[in-house]
Amino acid sequence: MAKSEIAILVILRIIGIGALFALPAVFFPYDWMNAIHGQLGLGTLPDAPIVSYLTRSLSALYFTLGIVTLYVSRDIRQNRGMVSMWAKMACVVGVLLTGIAIAAGMPTGWIFSEGPPAVLMGIIILWLQRISSEAPLE
Repeated sequence: MAKSEIAILVILRIIGIGALFALPAVFFPYDWMNAIHGQLGLGTLPDAPIVSYLTRSLSALYFTLGIVTLYVSRDIRQNRGMVSMWAKMACVVGVLLTGIAIAAGMPTGWIFSEGPPAVLMGIIILWLQRISSEAPLE
């Protein structure tokens, strides 16, 4: 396996494993979520059904995407097209998340900690794929 392919594998696995940590948040009591919300400097978390639903469903979605990312990373040569689509979607979603965070008035640290890194990871993976396609297969 080429070094660029190993790099793709490592990046996908780190992201996939990281996303698995979203699962516990699905089950957090409101008080815990409110405390985290306050610690982030966002004030009191609204105690409304839609907030509970969106926070928990988003955590479940992140967990699910982590599982998919780990599955795709099992064979990046066989799943080359899926890896490419994953990287392109990371770029698109990263731009969207950045815009959403800005429009929502999120703190600067939040804005720069989610969307831009997603775009960067997508670009890096696409670049690594291009390098790996130019390298001779072992």
